[in-house]
Amino acid sequence: MIVEESGQRIDKYIAENQGISRVAVQRLIEEGNILVNGEITKPSYLVQAGNEVTIQMPKVKETDLKPQKIPLDIIYEDDDIIVINKAKGMVVHPAAGNPDGTLVNAIMAHCKGNLSGIGGELRPGIVHRLDKDTSGILIIAKNDKAHLQISEQIQNREVKKIYLALVRGIVPEDEATIKMPIGRSTKDRKKMAVTPKGKEAITHFKVLERFEKYTYLEVKIETGRTHQIRVHMSEIGHPVVGDMVYSNGKNEFNIEGQMLHAHRLEFKHPITEKDMRLEAPLPEYFANIISDLRNRGK
Repeated sequence: MIVEESGQRIDKYIAENQGISRVAVQRLIEEGNILVNGEITKPSYLVQAGNEVTIQMPKVKETDLKPQKIPLDIIYEDDDIIVINKAKGMVVHPAAGNPDGTLVNAIMAHCKGNLSGIGGELRPGIVHRLDKDTSGILIIAKNDKAHLQISEQIQNREVKKIYLALVRGIVPEDEATIKMPIGRSTKDRKKMAVTPKGKEAITHFKVLERFEKYTYLEVKIETGRTHQIRVHMSEIGHPVVGDMVYSNGKNEFNIEGQMLHAHRLEFKHPITEKDMRLEAPLPEYFANIISDLRNRGK
């Protein structure tokens, strides 16, 4: 790519002219994957007319990560993306304590290695994630262009993420917005917390049904902070049923892990730009508990 105008920061120039999010551009620069006239540059570099800018997309590195034939609930698939209904209890990508049996192991086997490499060698194709015990819909990118386009939509808050949750107690408001910053807890570094020094976090919820001791909610998040829904609902006194981290986890249904399900995603297809609206049905155990609660009220 030959620069036509001088004076703009290189990260901004590439983001505006190549359809790549500025955050992704900065990451590529930091990793030495963007060159100016054959030389490594910095995000603050001011481009000059005539500069030759080269963008090198990283390849997925060879690792000990093994493809594993694990059943997948596929909602949608084409040459660019695959959309999965992740099961509760499945870890998205390998990490300490979970070296295999993850969603990444499964999609590597299904896609035979045809996945984007932007997420790094242990997260091929992973654009966004869900907690281990949160079930539901998740987009996987099969190539770098799709990955960058979806990332940009997420960055610009253009992807609508709708969840279903069963929380403890009777939520009095029919609809409300929680706007509380979330950051790492100073008391327990493994947890997140509402803190003045945290990042902006916005959660909207709507009551679907109220039961004797519980409330069934539809939740929409504007931001994607770690554990956002779980932290916000716990903070207002209505933790998600089964949450072992942000409540005591005890519940009459004998389930482990939060009753939180990523139900729907709305986004533009990263390549065709077609409007996508995809849903993942409630897990059977979740649907059975809601049905049981309804029957109690009759």
